[in-house]
Amino acid sequence: MNNPVPVGPFRQASCWCVVASLIILTAIPMAASITKSAFGNMPDGTQVDLYTLTNSDGLVCKVITYGAAITELHVPDRTGKMGDVVLGFDNLKQYLTESPCFGSVVGRVANRIAKGRFTVEGKTYTLAINNGPNTLHGGIVGFDKLVWQAEPVDGPNGPSVVFTHVSEDGNEGFPGTLRVRMTYTLTNGNEVRFDYEATTDKTTPVNLTNHSYFNLAGKGDVRDQVLQIKASKYTPGDEGLIPTGVIADVAGGPLDFTQAKPIGRDIRKVPGNTNGYDHNYVIDGGGRNLVLAARVYDPATGRSLEVSTDQPGVQLYTANGLDGKIVGKNGWAYKSYAGFCLETQHYPDSVNQPGFPSTLLRPGEQFKSTTIYRFAAK
Repeated sequence: MNNPVPVGPFRQASCWCVVASLIILTAIPMAASITKSAFGNMPDGTQVDLYTLTNSDGLVCKVITYGAAITELHVPDRTGKMGDVVLGFDNLKQYLTESPCFGSVVGRVANRIAKGRFTVEGKTYTLAINNGPNTLHGGIVGFDKLVWQAEPVDGPNGPSVVFTHVSEDGNEGFPGTLRVRMTYTLTNGNEVRFDYEATTDKTTPVNLTNHSYFNLAGKGDVRDQVLQIKASKYTPGDEGLIPTGVIADVAGGPLDFTQAKPIGRDIRKVPGNTNGYDHNYVIDGGGRNLVLAARVYDPATGRSLEVSTDQPGVQLYTANGLDGKIVGKNGWAYKSYAGFCLETQHYPDSVNQPGFPSTLLRPGEQFKSTTIYRFAAK
């Protein structure tokens, strides 16, 4: 971060001139950049590339072509010190064998589809099952387990990587050839911006999101980090986290984040067997235009995150399934609550819930969606 050089009191005018010059020089934004390097090879020999995006304030986002996964995201704290605020690995092998979707895109349908089945236009489709009796995040080989085509773009708003993939008709049981284009941008406004597009030749459900695990402190757990979700309602689920179809109020209960509170304040009061938060929130005014969905603040570092999206829901997940067996970057053994996810998306099992906003994409239509994660410090 290009902060002015800290200076103490000076009595000589000439010193003030020197200091003023230093402040002017150090306040000049740096040039944004994007570089490409090798991250490893798939078992079949396919190379996985790493793109390093740096914006004009010195923020750094690293993303690989495997799963279009964000591996590192360095943002400043209140003193200007940079820190990596996402969970992940520094090698491809662990992404292939251990990753619980760290930083990846998930699809073609994020979240759960009940019993791996749905009916569209009179035809029932059976999907790959990978989460108890249900389908989760696109199936056994979802979008998080693919090597994407990628193209760097040095745009006016900051460096970008454009990812593309063609998901063939019948992949993981889904109908239609789906053509997906995703643009990840590290903006010069200190945002990570996701722009999703897709087309199909058969009617098919589509629900894309990024599954980054954030920890604004860059270490420890997130229970002291303060969260507000702009959602007065949520979708209750059964033991398998499949929605019942009801849209319920959060008011006054442990799921209520309408007023900012530490993530851990009520985490032990969350009903069910989730051992924490794994719930879909209905964003107030969501599903049409970009609206603010959530804010997070870390009192220890001063870092903050604002999430804006045009999606109707956001899934809060507090990494309840981590148990210390996965060791990530810098030797950090990831335990429960090591990070939080704010996955902007449609509601779980929407394709089987007529009362929910539809995830169906039809031939001749274009799926488009935008989510922005904005970072600051105070």
